[in-house]
Amino acid sequence: MKQLFLTIPVKTDSVEIFGFGVLLAIWAVFSLGLIVYLVRRQGWGADTLSYLPLLLLIGGAIYGLPMLFPEGLPIRGYGVMMLLAVVSGVALTVYRARLVGLKVEIIYSLAFWVFITGIVGGRLMHIINYWDNYRHGDDGKLRTWGETLKAMLDIPSGGLVVFGALIAVSIMLAIFVRRNRLPGLALCDLIAPSMVLGLALGRIGCLLNGCCYGGLCEAPWAVQFPAEAPPYQHHFKAGQIHGIVLSERDDDSPVIRRVIPGSVAEIAGLAEGDRIRKIGNVGVVTVDMATLRLRHVLGDEFDIATDRGTVTLSPARPERSLPVHPTQIYSAINALLLCLFLLAYYPYRRRDGEVFALLLTLYPISRYLLEIIRADEITRASESGLTHAMAISIAIIVGVTAMWFVILRRPVGTVFPKAV
Repeated sequence: MKQLFLTIPVKTDSVEIFGFGVLLAIWAVFSLGLIVYLVRRQGWGADTLSYLPLLLLIGGAIYGLPMLFPEGLPIRGYGVMMLLAVVSGVALTVYRARLVGLKVEIIYSLAFWVFITGIVGGRLMHIINYWDNYRHGDDGKLRTWGETLKAMLDIPSGGLVVFGALIAVSIMLAIFVRRNRLPGLALCDLIAPSMVLGLALGRIGCLLNGCCYGGLCEAPWAVQFPAEAPPYQHHFKAGQIHGIVLSERDDDSPVIRRVIPGSVAEIAGLAEGDRIRKIGNVGVVTVDMATLRLRHVLGDEFDIATDRGTVTLSPARPERSLPVHPTQIYSAINALLLCLFLLAYYPYRRRDGEVFALLLTLYPISRYLLEIIRADEITRASESGLTHAMAISIAIIVGVTAMWFVILRRPVGTVFPKAV
């Protein structure tokens, strides 16, 4: 895990980097150059003018960065991998666009808006799903609206939902295709492999950040995260950091469901099936009471009384989280294999839209299966126990069924050449 690569200071000596400084000047030169290039290529049309609001918005963000990050802009592993994901996805699409005779300028313009809408959509869904985490700090205290806004804008620290990005990009793509009079389904087929290539690299960023982690795992390839990582905090809040796993229902009796091998709980002699009666000198009758007590005694030597007797646990605070599934790596491999499969299928498609429909069929299925072993999304969408991602996966599969029905009723034929 490598959350922070470096921090770019707001200023060095007397030279301002952010705010009204060097970076803003560089951005102004870049923006002016881009506008001049677009005017020379396509004139003062609606497409050229559409860039201006976004260029001004980014310029305003650069100017306001010192207010959000007075100690400097952190360059995090998650943000670096997201940038690499975007560059790689655009490069693959540009290469394939040249092969089918599509203007590269269209791809660059499309990539520009895909990047922005993908970030906004992914972040908005994350904020919606975890709103309580944005309004409250790690200590549980209510944040001010300024602190909440800063947390919402701290995208390099992680927090993008793939399905949120997909929904936002789909809406933007429909608008882009209509305005530029492009073959929508053919274009979707062309960019589909690039989308999952970017996802594969983005998941490596999740591994560096420690987010999107899996559930407890005893396999040899299980990974452990340091104390500042989300998995460690999750295990701490769930009272599991000692190696004790209780029921997921707060009102259940505090019976040990599982003891992690090699943990302080196993060393002390606790075993699966033990019912906890006391933690320290405090009696507990529910999982919620036991969890709260386990958090309170962390870092102290304490006794746990069970039906079999009393044992003493070491006061040493573990340096790393419990072993968990490296679901970030699973997701990266899944996305890479899906990218290769879509590239291989592309020459054999019979109708436009088949490749994109395959993406919308296979990814929700694999994501649903991965959600079973992921542990980061504890919010459930319904009494059935589905996570939000599971519910959205099911909805997409239902929707893509209708999409397949429409595609397969179209005449055989493709806009772009098949051999790409």
